Amino acid sequence: MYSFYGTWPWYISGLLIGGIMLLLIYFGKSFGMSSNLRTVCSAFGAGKNVKFFQFDWKSQRWNLVVVLGAMLGGYIATHYLSDGSGVNLNPQTVIELQELNIEPPEGKLLPDAIVGEDALKSPKILAILLFGGLLVGFGTRYGGGCTSGHAISGLSNLQLPSLIAVIGFFIGGLIMSWLLLPLFFN
Repeated sequence: MYSFYGTWPWYISGLLIGGIMLLLIYFGKSFGMSSNLRTVCSAFGAGKNVKFFQFDWKSQRWNLVVVLGAMLGGYIATHYLSDGSGVNLNPQTVIELQELNIEPPEGKLLPDAIVGEDALKSPKILAILLFGGLLVGFGTRYGGGCTSGHAISGLSNLQLPSLIAVIGFFIGGLIMSWLLLPLFFN
């Protein structure tokens, strides 16, 4: 049994995401968070200098509402629907983090060893975060979308390029967590 407050089971979230996808497909829309960065840049005038941002951003206003809803939903969930327990990590994940000398996050999403105040003073951590951000940004642009766009919207529309991208995301995640992360933190 689960409580309304705290972390919800995956099948509740999955059902909600599936329902939203059916609505988007019905209205002929496709979901993706990274496309909103292009929309915001275009709205603020980036199209005057860069051709990539020259498009009718007003036709994508509906997607900006999705971003606003995600931020508002996260705020409501954190401040009004939380029981204070935070994210429930698998006990094996906790053990593996400790083996890497990373204290598991308590009540937060990310460990202090990566995003804490002391970590952000470390040139090594800053380099990892900067390089990772560049890879994500490049990959999102080069791959024509982000993980949410491909995995949620692309797969539900049965798009082969999205399946290939999602397989690549998983392979990249496995390489990072099993090969690179231990190199960085041991």
